[in-house]
Amino acid sequence: MYIGVFDLFKIGVGPSSSHTMGPMLAAGRFVKSIPNLDAVRRVRVQLFGSLSATGRGHCTDQAVIAGLSGLEPQDITRERLQEVVTQANAGQMSLAGERAIEWSTSADLIFESTSLPAHPNGLCFTAWSESGICAEQTFFSIGGGFVKRADEMDQPDTDAVDVPYAFESARTLLNLCRQSGMSISALMFANERVFRTTEQINQGCLDIYHAMRSCVDAGLQTQGILPGGLNVRRRAPRLYQSLKSGQRQNMISLGFQGMDWVNLYALAVNEENASGGRMVTAPTNGAAGVIPAVLLWYADQTASLDQADVVRFFLAAAAVGSLCKQNASISGAEVGCQGEVGSACAMAAAGLCEVLGGTPEQVENAAEIGLEHNLGLTCDPIGGLVQVPCIERNAIAAVKAINAAHLALSGDGTHCVSLDKVIDTLRETGKDMQDKYKETSLGGLAVNAVEC
Repeated sequence: MYIGVFDLFKIGVGPSSSHTMGPMLAAGRFVKSIPNLDAVRRVRVQLFGSLSATGRGHCTDQAVIAGLSGLEPQDITRERLQEVVTQANAGQMSLAGERAIEWSTSADLIFESTSLPAHPNGLCFTAWSESGICAEQTFFSIGGGFVKRADEMDQPDTDAVDVPYAFESARTLLNLCRQSGMSISALMFANERVFRTTEQINQGCLDIYHAMRSCVDAGLQTQGILPGGLNVRRRAPRLYQSLKSGQRQNMISLGFQGMDWVNLYALAVNEENASGGRMVTAPTNGAAGVIPAVLLWYADQTASLDQADVVRFFLAAAAVGSLCKQNASISGAEVGCQGEVGSACAMAAAGLCEVLGGTPEQVENAAEIGLEHNLGLTCDPIGGLVQVPCIERNAIAAVKAINAAHLALSGDGTHCVSLDKVIDTLRETGKDMQDKYKETSLGGLAVNAVEC
């Protein structure tokens, strides 16, 4: 099974890849599967597990309406989303933008109190014609914007395609690098060439980078209170102005200036994500600020960012993200935030180590350090919103990723615990973690923080 750079990095919208982008894609797939759209009279959607528990805070209800209306994450705008949601709340749904039916948000979009056994993020679609049920499908949003039908759950995440350097473990990846004499990013590039031309790979990575930069820029300029009722104020614009004006001299004198900018970039991305803005899943929306913060910080340290470095960064990061997804999970509802922010931290550490000249062994070590020190991280968002503790958590993980790369580069790549063992531990820890700490808002900070 090969999971590539463009599987893990997808341009979409916030606030959640599994609770917003995934359900939107699932709803779109369901509508497209209906044999005769003109015959449909009613559609019902049932949300299960984490999608039900934190769905409203993650805008799952709006995402489902958008998907049924034919909108897709990579193209949607806030204005168009508001338009279709308003229309649906007024009693009418335009399936795929073509077939008008009556719709009741309260009766046709049901938040169930149970979970489906295959995955915590389940949703069922049913369509009726005059003669009865004409289409029925169950989907699971398995993290990072990946969606599977129930009958696909035991199948690989991507079509089986032969790549020249297939790997399903970090050990195999390192052996392939030794045998071929290639870096991790070069090996990933050779695999990506099966699907795209060199120009397409390079341009695709640059498109991801520019989308990340645009997200940061929007976060730096947009002020106000984040939606959802917690009254969380955006901090990135104020921090940006204080850094530009030199007001934080007390921190700069202690050597914290670089950290300030890393924090700033992460906050900007995740505040945009929390408001439903346009951003890049990396590898999830809840953890989307870690990789841009590290990459943009690196860009600030160089006189002129080499476009080849951007490509190498994403390719090395994707190699690690692929291993996390294949052998554990990147879904907070499945394994907690260790699968989201932990994976993002490992990916960012690997990407940075790669562009700083790290050997494959040092890159693997950087990823191992980044992930190891996020093990056990719970997912307990207050109010079901991707705000507290999610926004700050990205900033902390971004700084941690830089330090992980620094530590790895100070050695020769030899270390005690392998990345494979840490990923195995991530999976097992996720299994052992109580469900109330896995994106249900039933435990941890979500219940102990009465007010913010």
